[in-house]
Amino acid sequence: MSIVSEFKEFAMKGNVVDLAVGVIIGAAFGKIVASLVGDIFMPLLGLATGGINFSDMAVTLKAASADGKVPATLLAYGKFIQASIDFLIVAIAIFLFVKAINRFKAKAPEAAPVTPPQEVLLTEIRDLLKQKA
Repeated sequence: MSIVSEFKEFAMKGNVVDLAVGVIIGAAFGKIVASLVGDIFMPLLGLATGGINFSDMAVTLKAASADGKVPATLLAYGKFIQASIDFLIVAIAIFLFVKAINRFKAKAPEAAPVTPPQEVLLTEIRDLLKQKA
């Protein structure tokens, strides 16, 4: 089988389409969560901590040049804190979403237990013996 035909078979599976839809929805959901964290949660957290703006928190590793041509080198740990909060909110939301979907999924009916052929044969022999007696 050639690589092109293998790729075509892979790309046409339903799982790939489902994955593509999930990625697109995830990207849109990520923007919503980023706005929720950046515009609502972080200002409230900053207010609760005495007016700290997390996105401005950074350590200067190298100062900017005097003429302003070379910008300062910053270690922006505040943005990392904000991204970590974004991740936690997305993880919790996805967990709750999957949990809700699993709750509403129809449970497959349990199949009747398969009787081994030896047992079926023995049952038939017993029934025949009962009829002769």
